[in-house]
Amino acid sequence: MRPTPDDPQAWNAYLAEGNRTQARKRVSADALIRDRSGRVLLVNPTYKPGWDLPGGMAEANEPPDEALSRELKEELDLDITLRALLVVDWVPPHGPWDDQLAFIFDAGTLDDDRAAHLRPHDDELSEAAFVTPARARELLGDRTRTRLDAALQAAQSQRPLYLHDGRPVL
Repeated sequence: MRPTPDDPQAWNAYLAEGNRTQARKRVSADALIRDRSGRVLLVNPTYKPGWDLPGGMAEANEPPDEALSRELKEELDLDITLRALLVVDWVPPHGPWDDQLAFIFDAGTLDDDRAAHLRPHDDELSEAAFVTPARARELLGDRTRTRLDAALQAAQSQRPLYLHDGRPVL
């Protein structure tokens, strides 16, 4: 017989067992940041090949928006108010990785002075650059490229998109 909330100790033990056995998701949170001319901010990580959107992985029990704010502060010394959720992409298992939820948030437009002086602030990034969306598509890997396209579309339509491995489903 399953315990009930009437027995708080047994109930919490029952819930803890369920929590222990249920799947956990990896979560990433990236930002769409633009300059006044509409160029997109990309970063060049030192720990993997290729360019990426600014952001990173959430820590255990960290909300995606807070993970993004933390990563932007650590890596680029940016304190930005996030404006909107643009994309949620469910990424299926691939290589050694389990599935993942990838979020992209609209982090607005940097003024000319902030954009011109933006530099990496830790050793996880070698470069940060504003590039045209067309150039970003050339520099990004397939998954991030499709997410960027969806983020740009969502920012334009002011409607978030839900994707499965880069393909809209809703």
